[in-house]
Amino acid sequence: MRELPFSTPAGYEPSSFTDSPGEGHWFVFKGDQLLVEMGPPDPRPTDDLRVSSRPSWAKLPLRKNHNWWGSQALRTLYLGRLGGIDCYAAEAAGEPPPGFSWQGLRTLFSVLDDAHFALAGRALQLVDWDRSHQFCGRCGTPTEAKREERVRVCPACKLSAYPRVAPAVMALIRRENQLLLARGPHFPPGMYSALAGFVEPGESLEQSLAREVAEEVGVQISNTRYFASQSWPFPHSMMIAFVCEWSSGEIRPQAGEIEEANWFEVLQLPKLPSKISIARRLIDAVATEMRESIKS
Repeated sequence: MRELPFSTPAGYEPSSFTDSPGEGHWFVFKGDQLLVEMGPPDPRPTDDLRVSSRPSWAKLPLRKNHNWWGSQALRTLYLGRLGGIDCYAAEAAGEPPPGFSWQGLRTLFSVLDDAHFALAGRALQLVDWDRSHQFCGRCGTPTEAKREERVRVCPACKLSAYPRVAPAVMALIRRENQLLLARGPHFPPGMYSALAGFVEPGESLEQSLAREVAEEVGVQISNTRYFASQSWPFPHSMMIAFVCEWSSGEIRPQAGEIEEANWFEVLQLPKLPSKISIARRLIDAVATEMRESIKS
């Protein structure tokens, strides 16, 4: 299987400390927007209903220090090396420098270099983590970063705050030649996807999957099969996707969570998520397998 977006790129050596920021690849964020140089708009339609258009190309800044945009960075983190080149994450404020703009990662999918796009997802999560753990969550004391590893430690009570990852399961449910797809209230019009939800404390992945499916659409599943996983930096999830079979039950959408859910014939699927997500990879792979089975 081809690597999913946001997977660790080849040639990347992670690290958490350097003596002084300098020349290299800079992943500079304002909120969740990345600073890039962009080409003219690409006239072709995008595959993402959340993105109206994409540029024809986009590039990261490559500069010698972390103040070149004209203001002091709110925070600077060392990411490691990619192909022998140092990589940094930073958070800034204000307007972008001439020739650059702030852009969301969805807009930059497929136009930013694949390796840079993957590290941008990592950088976004680390900047958010560093911003959110400047003070101890237990006693309120300002935390300190360690040189040896990626962690912020409270000097008073010694509580350690590591970058967190929230595991979420995804279920694509099959029944004969149909797939069960649903849409949430915040989905773009007409778009459906696989079911997904966060794992709760004390659950196995399989237990979480069965619970989420029962809660969201009221059906039971069987024959669960692992598909793949994807780091998802919106804001810090790990998506773990499964294929499963419908066992029993009629669809009953969960109020407030599921706007609509239906069985769709595999030859007549609705609008689907962008290829940036594991949901689209999951649906495409299973639908292809089912269509081949119909032909044979």
